[in-house]
Amino acid sequence: MDSVFILLPIALILGAIGLMWMIWGVRTGQFDDMEGPAHRILFDDDADMIPGTAHDETRNVDVRKK
Repeated sequence: MDSVFILLPIALILGAIGLMWMIWGVRTGQFDDMEGPAHRILFDDDADMIPGTAHDETRNVDVRKK
């Protein structure tokens, strides 16, 4: 019976933390676009990330001029 007095406040505190975390996620837009990242991986727009491409070389030239 004594364990109820320990476990009940711990459960309430963990529930409150989870609720606050959920509210933070909704307010910051974490759940606005649930399908976008899954579809974004299908597009072939990673040319900027490959070194030695024409676009990357022009960007390096611009960095050197600064």
